[in-house]
Amino acid sequence: MFALDPMLEGDVLWTPLIIVVLKVLVVFVVGLVATMLMVWFERKVIAGMQNRIGPNKAGPFGLLQTLADGIKLFFKEDLLPRRSDRFVFALAPFLAFVPAFLSFAIIPLGGDFRDGNDGLVTWFGVETRVQLADPHVGVLFALAISSIAVYGIMLAGWSSGSKYPLLGSVRASAQMVSYEAALGLSLASVLLVAGTLSTSGIVSAQATLTDWHLVSTGIVPFVIFLIAATAELNRPPFDLVEAEQELVGGFNTEYSSIRFALFYLAEFMNTVSMSALIVTLFFGGPQPISFNGVTLDIPFVPNGLEGTIWLLLKVLVFLYVYVWFRATLPRLRYDQLMDLGWKVLIPGSLGWFLLLAAQRLARDLGWNIFVATAGSVVVLGVCYALMLAAFATSNKTRESQGVQF
Repeated sequence: MFALDPMLEGDVLWTPLIIVVLKVLVVFVVGLVATMLMVWFERKVIAGMQNRIGPNKAGPFGLLQTLADGIKLFFKEDLLPRRSDRFVFALAPFLAFVPAFLSFAIIPLGGDFRDGNDGLVTWFGVETRVQLADPHVGVLFALAISSIAVYGIMLAGWSSGSKYPLLGSVRASAQMVSYEAALGLSLASVLLVAGTLSTSGIVSAQATLTDWHLVSTGIVPFVIFLIAATAELNRPPFDLVEAEQELVGGFNTEYSSIRFALFYLAEFMNTVSMSALIVTLFFGGPQPISFNGVTLDIPFVPNGLEGTIWLLLKVLVFLYVYVWFRATLPRLRYDQLMDLGWKVLIPGSLGWFLLLAAQRLARDLGWNIFVATAGSVVVLGVCYALMLAAFATSNKTRESQGVQF
């Protein structure tokens, strides 16, 4: 897990070991604090959009309202349904909560990426990175961890012994499978351009504004990744797994006390982690904004600390976007959710990846890039037309056969 951190090359001494322990504590504390502030931030922003006041009693500006809610939930009665599977019922919240922290461990939280420094900083006389772990397969690790969270939701609904949580968990599994493919295919475009799976390597490849993968991949993979990530997080307008109009409260209907709080915290922690991952993949992570030889530098701030400030500012933008989605977009119907995932996002992300691959192959072989791009667009257009024709034929067949169930 720590293969790319120069601090751990060779013999592991006391100083590197202490730094690793400090990193673990910092990531855990930052994750908890970020989650608490995200809950407050979402309440205040939505209140402003709806012309309300929002939290303003507990602490200055209501900052301690989340802490007060957590204390209240901790002391509430912990209910255990009679027909539930006790062990799985207790395990499910942790399967949703722990992956949120693990995915945060590979995010570069700062560092000096200028002039080929590759994000390295010096702590206590030792060179290291401002992230807990930087494995060679960091992006794949993030995808694997995000996939584990669905087990927490699925097992929570199944173990409750009630039909409405079970329906919510079945929806969750279908939704995750549908959008995980689009998420991975859009991410493949980034990996094709970056040429590495390491998160620090991906950040290092985005030195200037034109090098940001938002630009170098052509914007489309970012749009698909953002939509698919929103569905993965079960955030509005894709919160079908807890549609209270249809499923009472979804997969967590039977949960109370601290177990309910773990699901609640996992949702917001995943939002923070996914926003940080989006910034890392498409917007340069801790890299400052640089264009045409001009770098926006924060005066009197060391480069390593400045990277943390830039990451925080970029993540705040996406946290606001997610709150904006929640406050404005209506919930989709389930058939619309499936159609968007299978008929639009997956073909779109796959087609765009093939287009980028064709351009890269043409560049490597010395072909005319414009001819190769035009030919690829024609082929993809024909494939898309064939797909639409297949959908139309399927619809006509289904209509002619009538209702089957």
